[in-house]
Amino acid sequence: MSQAADLPAEAPSARVLVDFDRVDLAYDDTGGNAIEDVSLTIREGEFVAVVGPSGCGKSTFMKLVSGLRPPSEGTVIVDGREVSGPIKIVGMAFQAPTLLPWRTAMDNLMLPLEIVEPYRSNLKQNRAEYEARARGLLKTVGLEGNEDKFPWQLSGGMQQRASICRALIHEPKLLLLDEPFGALDAFTREELWCVLRDLWMEKRFTVILVTHDLREATFLADTVYVMSRRPGRILVRKSIELPRPRDLEITYEERFTDIVLELREHIGRIRKA
Repeated sequence: MSQAADLPAEAPSARVLVDFDRVDLAYDDTGGNAIEDVSLTIREGEFVAVVGPSGCGKSTFMKLVSGLRPPSEGTVIVDGREVSGPIKIVGMAFQAPTLLPWRTAMDNLMLPLEIVEPYRSNLKQNRAEYEARARGLLKTVGLEGNEDKFPWQLSGGMQQRASICRALIHEPKLLLLDEPFGALDAFTREELWCVLRDLWMEKRFTVILVTHDLREATFLADTVYVMSRRPGRILVRKSIELPRPRDLEITYEERFTDIVLELREHIGRIRKA
């Protein structure tokens, strides 16, 4: 596996949260591998982005992290335990907000607390506390006053804000984001980059973001992994050495565009290979 040469030393104080050790995942039907020989570690509080050409296995990688698919070879360890099924410490948000249309924004946020233990057992007793948490999240992402609105009364960007809040309501250690802003217009997308940045700066949960948008990856992430075409392998690990907190103005600076161009060159070489 080739890696970028400018990797910083990992902070010894941060515990490893996700550990892939030579992981393969075979297709069910053809016998070939969707993911092959993937080894990486992600530390607590790290913001990681995974980029690559379409069909390279980025979403498959997310399924392995969350325990939705077991590896064919190798081991996946999350939070100190080998993954053998769906794990509880994960929150997930996707390109489509997937809000339930018959539930208000508040009721959509409360849904994980009705399902995930120990919140489910304590819901009746602690409902007021949980609803206050939900209102606080909605306020943080600019949705205060929209608690009683249904998804169809919210714009696409507002729905995605609510979806991210729902993924965070049970305070997961690990947030998985699969193209969460891909369906939004450029202005709304950048606005939500800042929303996610602020949430992450405040809570410091660990994030894995799958995206096709190299600017998005560079703006948000500490580390960007570039995957090959199928079978998906990690070809490059790029440390994003830009100061935090990052404002949108940095996206127009040469140091930012140089990183984006470097990542684009890697993708271009993969496409031509």
